[in-house]
Amino acid sequence: MCDVFHTYYSLLLNTLSTRPESILSLAFSGSIDPYNRIIIFGLLFLILSLFLFIMLFKRLNLIKRLLSEKEESLALIAKQKNDLEIREKSITDSLLYAQRIQEARLPSEDYFRYHFPSCFIFFKPKDIVSGDFYWMGEKGGRIFVVAADCTGHGVSGALMSMIGLEVIEKAISEDNIVNPSEILAALNLALEKTFSRKKNIGTIIRDGMDIGICAIDKDSKKIIYSGAFFPLYLLRNNSLIQINPDKFIIGMNPERNPFTEHEVDIQEDDMLYLFSDGYVDQFGGKENKKFMYRRFRYLLLTIHRFEVADQKSILEENLRTWMGTNTQVDDIMIIGFKPLEKTK
Repeated sequence: MCDVFHTYYSLLLNTLSTRPESILSLAFSGSIDPYNRIIIFGLLFLILSLFLFIMLFKRLNLIKRLLSEKEESLALIAKQKNDLEIREKSITDSLLYAQRIQEARLPSEDYFRYHFPSCFIFFKPKDIVSGDFYWMGEKGGRIFVVAADCTGHGVSGALMSMIGLEVIEKAISEDNIVNPSEILAALNLALEKTFSRKKNIGTIIRDGMDIGICAIDKDSKKIIYSGAFFPLYLLRNNSLIQINPDKFIIGMNPERNPFTEHEVDIQEDDMLYLFSDGYVDQFGGKENKKFMYRRFRYLLLTIHRFEVADQKSILEENLRTWMGTNTQVDDIMIIGFKPLEKTK
């Protein structure tokens, strides 16, 4: 029996090594008796099973290794996600604290209302802190209303706004500069010194601000206005008067070009608006375009006779409707007030 098995086993191996395709013809050959044929089929099944087992074992090892690598990757991603969340929270907390500092430096709406009972401030930073800022103060029988838009937004803009606030307040309150054009000149000089090109060799710094300064003299019923890329809108009897600014960016006027002063007579029901370009530059609408100055002027003409609280609500709602699903592109600031309305 052993000799027979050895003979057929040798024949099987020889067939596999020389003509693998003949193994089935050998198995079904009539020269092999049924008993030995069963043995051959058994050997074939055993070899095939062993081959499949080896392949399956390798496959399982590969899957196990891949799963292990995936678990390690997921653990690394989870750690990185946690680190990013901690870092993001830290940054957000810092920004919120910076926001409180900035808000503390900005005059409140109640302070505005003390001087101008009919007024509103629509102030909407893009990134928690703002590059837009406003200021109000008194000196020499004049009430000053300042609105400015610094280069950039977020942290960089907020830092610029703090510098601007400090310089303006010092120029008016300490240096007794009461002419808007001279205040702009002092601010321009201060920013040029702060961002001196001599201290930044090899770099070009384009940090500056657009700004408008309105000095109101209630006794003479006049306003004196100077602006740098910042127009003033005066709404009277359903018409809009635009007081144009100079086209010099504060901090980028090395020629020291003088700023123009506009003296304008004002009436009891006049409404003044100072604003940054955030509202008019906002994308939205059916064609996803900028809001633009034309629509903004029409909107102000439509609402300027309403109560100031209603004006602010309409501006906010109109902005939400216009934006739709778009993100806010810049800081937004609109200040509206009646300059001659008496305190109640």
